[in-house]
Amino acid sequence: MPTDSEVIIGILNNSDSVLKKLYLAYFPMVLQLVINNNGDEDEAKDIYQEAIIVLYNKVKRGDFELSSKLKTYIYSICRRLWLKRLKQLNRYGGDIKDFQEHLPVEDEVEMHEERDMQLNKMSDALKLLGEPCKTIMEDFYMNNRSMQEICERFGYTNADNAKTQKYKCLQRLKKLFFQQ
Repeated sequence: MPTDSEVIIGILNNSDSVLKKLYLAYFPMVLQLVINNNGDEDEAKDIYQEAIIVLYNKVKRGDFELSSKLKTYIYSICRRLWLKRLKQLNRYGGDIKDFQEHLPVEDEVEMHEERDMQLNKMSDALKLLGEPCKTIMEDFYMNNRSMQEICERFGYTNADNAKTQKYKCLQRLKKLFFQQ
């Protein structure tokens, strides 16, 4: 198992091998937590996946400071996510059987969920946008295509016309996003 700092550096460097080791290292702990608290293996996998995404996003944002062992941090996120899931499923009995120290991590879980919600809203708004706007937005913002490439792809007379169209599309996308 890589050290905590090797995991952080591995995430920053998009290392698949570090992520695989991370998955293997702490999953049994999360499996035990979920199974001991009214869950099954599939639910444990889901919770663990979500926790790794929370960790990954936090590290990638560049403001991650580890004030405990990584194992404790991951356990804490999984615990918080599992508590939330139990409450949603009405399976929460008022307590959870812990076998490990944990930290309060509500903010990070909520930020992760808020970001997911915003991404889903944006995805829905993009679907409603229609063509050619949807493709122009994706080409420019997701595929990093230049205005010149977009101009050629859609047959605009020049890059300025394509830019004007992109601006109009962006205004429509904002309107759709905020209407939801």
